Amino acid sequence: MTALGLTPSLASSRLRLDMRILLTNDDGVYAPGLAALHSALNGNHELFVVAPETEQSAVGHSITLADPIRVRRLGPRTGFEGWGVTGTPADCVKLAVNELLAQKPDLVIGGINRGANVGVNLLYSGTVSSATEAAILGIPGIAVSLNTHAEADYSFAAKFAAHLVSRLSQLPITAQAALNVNVPALPEERIKGVVFARQSQAQLSERFIQRQDPRGQTYYWQAGETMGQDGGPDTDYPALEQGFITITPVRHELTHVELLNQLRKNPMDLPHVNSGKSEKS
Repeated sequence: MTALGLTPSLASSRLRLDMRILLTNDDGVYAPGLAALHSALNGNHELFVVAPETEQSAVGHSITLADPIRVRRLGPRTGFEGWGVTGTPADCVKLAVNELLAQKPDLVIGGINRGANVGVNLLYSGTVSSATEAAILGIPGIAVSLNTHAEADYSFAAKFAAHLVSRLSQLPITAQAALNVNVPALPEERIKGVVFARQSQAQLSERFIQRQDPRGQTYYWQAGETMGQDGGPDTDYPALEQGFITITPVRHELTHVELLNQLRKNPMDLPHVNSGKSEKS
């Protein structure tokens, strides 16, 4: 787990100007986290908002194929210009880059998400998928999440996101990777610092409630999940719980390289081909 050398006090930060930044999320276009992010970056960069019209949490990297994706211009209620999309976060990034924006953005930021995205939750998160979709399209992506599901103040997380944007040119980031950022839901003075951390492999414990509808049909409602504590000292979840902002580089290439190399040592042949000729006894 490597410290980044960024202090919790960001008052002296100076933003790199004139980046074209696409903002999206999975909490919906009216989410306070998106508004806070837009406010922190506004005036320093050219911002475009393309976000789901309704909450799309935990949709992962799903895309819409069987239904039309409807797009409408955002009105004054949001406080910024852009488009609301009846699709997933990945849909939003695809449409923005391929159809809605006149030029390709320099950066895509998803968030600020309500709730942390650490460990195996990265696979479920629409916020993280918006950043990895950017990487698939050859654009650097950042996913930003705040470690709470309660009503929260997103201002420091937004300020840190803006600070990180100003530091991107100093970091060895490629367009084929994304940064997954998680911010503790703590007062600014209690945040200990910033670390680069691996993704935790701790297991989730999930709980479901069984109920019956008025017609007697059984259904289940997910009632909560608990992240395991065995993530390792250099991984995202323990560091976040200790009060550090965590940054984890992620990518969409899922090959298990170690297993692949082992499998190549055990070549597999084709099954026996039946010629269709019967043997006479």
